[in-house]
Amino acid sequence: MPRGRIGVWLIGAKGGVASTATVGLIALKKGLIGKAGLVSELPDFAALGLAAWDEFVVGGHEIRDARSYDEALRMHNESRAIDLGVLNKCKSELDRIDKLIRPGTLLNVGPTIASLAGTEAKQIQEKPREAIERIQHDLRSFAEQHKLEHVVVVNVSSTEPPVDTAGFPQRWSELEKRIDDPDPVVPPASSLYAIAALDLGCSYINFTPSLGSSLPAIDELARERGTRHMGYDGKTGETLLKSVLAPMFRKRNLNVMSWVGHNIFGNMDARVLDDPANKQAKVTSKDRLLGQILGYAPQTLVTIERIDSMGDWKTAWDHIHFTGFLGTPMTLQFIWQGCDSLLAAPLVLDLIRFTERAYRNGDVGQLRFLCSFFKSPLGIDEQDFGAQFQMLEVWAAAVA
Repeated sequence: MPRGRIGVWLIGAKGGVASTATVGLIALKKGLIGKAGLVSELPDFAALGLAAWDEFVVGGHEIRDARSYDEALRMHNESRAIDLGVLNKCKSELDRIDKLIRPGTLLNVGPTIASLAGTEAKQIQEKPREAIERIQHDLRSFAEQHKLEHVVVVNVSSTEPPVDTAGFPQRWSELEKRIDDPDPVVPPASSLYAIAALDLGCSYINFTPSLGSSLPAIDELARERGTRHMGYDGKTGETLLKSVLAPMFRKRNLNVMSWVGHNIFGNMDARVLDDPANKQAKVTSKDRLLGQILGYAPQTLVTIERIDSMGDWKTAWDHIHFTGFLGTPMTLQFIWQGCDSLLAAPLVLDLIRFTERAYRNGDVGQLRFLCSFFKSPLGIDEQDFGAQFQMLEVWAAAVA
């Protein structure tokens, strides 16, 4: 019996990462591009039986008034990041996908993200339970309309301000009551999307530093419903290099005294991270792994600054000061420049493929074998990229 089609539901569906991933998926279906940057296309995973690119159907939620084609065209015009010939061959499909995208929720997203919302999203007045039910209605309709076997929900929206999780209950039954309280202190929008998706039996992936499915109560919900989730904060650039280089210093017994990283870029993400509250969530995610890898805490500094002229081209300059033999101070510096959305988009497609395979494999709860894709992987303290990637290989071998 042929396998049913798979739904891809993107939260932040018309943002830079989502639009780039969608263009990439369409281009892969049409055979317009190669497979560079796609982990799932490595020979290591050839025996895994991953879904083909033409088995995926895309929809999503978005708070802005925008068109996916216009966002992708902006990537071409401002950042020279998408080939115009490829983009124009994908335009009709992008326009069709836009018709499947529904207005997202503004509950607890913070003032900076709320300021980006378009007319349709602003007009929706809802309580947390109503938001969850509306999201589920959209997901259910999407699955029924396209006769989908399973839906993978991926959060690629803007970074929410950090949330104090101390007041949230550990059990799903208690958190559910909190949602229905007349004057609730409820999780942010990223977590409401996670609750809606997991309660419905969909898979959920959080590619952002927002809270998402991180709460233990939401993990319990996923396990009760027999579904799966993972996150958070996709590891695409400077932090990826940290997770590769820091193990080198540890294994060569070179003491890192300080590690400074300066990041500049100018896309929509930079605009949101210009708000100190939103920026704090990102900085925390980028900075936490060094101590976990090295076993001690060197002095660190992470800065993220908005420079509009950079567009989607994120540039990171890192200065690493370490002690060598005979106590001699030494320095390693590197500059990493990459198109932010093009670094992230193939990983989003990989995560969808691997998560769908985990669905067919019957995996439930946190998909910890996907930890190499995230800066702050749920349920995992290991931050060495090589060790993380080996977890993916071990899982793949067992499933294959």
